[in-house]
Amino acid sequence: MTTLKGKTLFITGASRGIGLAIARRAAKDGANVAVAAKSAEPHKHLPGTIYTAAEEIEAAGGQALPIVCDIRFEEQVRAAVDRTVEKFGGIDICVNNASAISLTGSEATEMKRWDLMHQINARGTFLTSKTCLPHLKKAENPHVLMLSPPLDMSAKWFAPHVAYTMAKYGMSLCVLGMAQEFKAEGIAFNALWPRTAIATAAVKFALGGDAMMQASRTPEILADAAHLIFTRPSRECTGNFFIDDILLYENGVTDFEQYRVDPSKKLAPDFFVPDWATPPPGVAETMMQGMLDG
Repeated sequence: MTTLKGKTLFITGASRGIGLAIARRAAKDGANVAVAAKSAEPHKHLPGTIYTAAEEIEAAGGQALPIVCDIRFEEQVRAAVDRTVEKFGGIDICVNNASAISLTGSEATEMKRWDLMHQINARGTFLTSKTCLPHLKKAENPHVLMLSPPLDMSAKWFAPHVAYTMAKYGMSLCVLGMAQEFKAEGIAFNALWPRTAIATAAVKFALGGDAMMQASRTPEILADAAHLIFTRPSRECTGNFFIDDILLYENGVTDFEQYRVDPSKKLAPDFFVPDWATPPPGVAETMMQGMLDG
């Protein structure tokens, strides 16, 4: 399968950034997309709403269903999934993209912030996946994708911001367990993670402004990588922790300059990229020394 035409995607946090890029890429094939996010009105720092996202998806060639949904609340997730199935007849792909971040040390992390990250990242991913499962079981090639990192249990990833790392790894633990739990039923569970910072409004707001944006790749690199995953047979592609450029390189992509915001700037590495994840040829030379450490 090389196209997502007629497939239905349920994407959390799809009003902007990576989630929206994945939605637009699927829409180019003629896919249906449920945009499940909280943003009915623009945030002062984070532009974009479920309605503007829906317009972009439809302009790209797909059908869109904007749904106000806070994935911390079970009744809202269930209602959003029900509306998607009522509109499009089922769900083929679930994308757990919604996430909260706070790069604070243990003493500086307020418990309400700890709760928020775990409610959205770990619990929200589990809840959304669980709620989509009855419909994924009926799909021809069902996929669940978490935008979460490989499970590299190195202290360097925990020490600067243990609360955030725990919440983010909670998403990846869902991949580890659910891939095996639902393997016999042919439902694929995979994780996808970027090698570099990605140019989103959230990164600009939380991680360093315009300088970080210029040192980033565009969300399209993750959208193209996700598309590769979704078009693979689900029974043959599950339980993987993909790094975006490695996956693309293994599938014939050699031009990574197309994804750089500013080719004159060195790329900023993302968190959680393991030492074993060797960059494709030419990529290492474009990277900054060191790592993002909060």
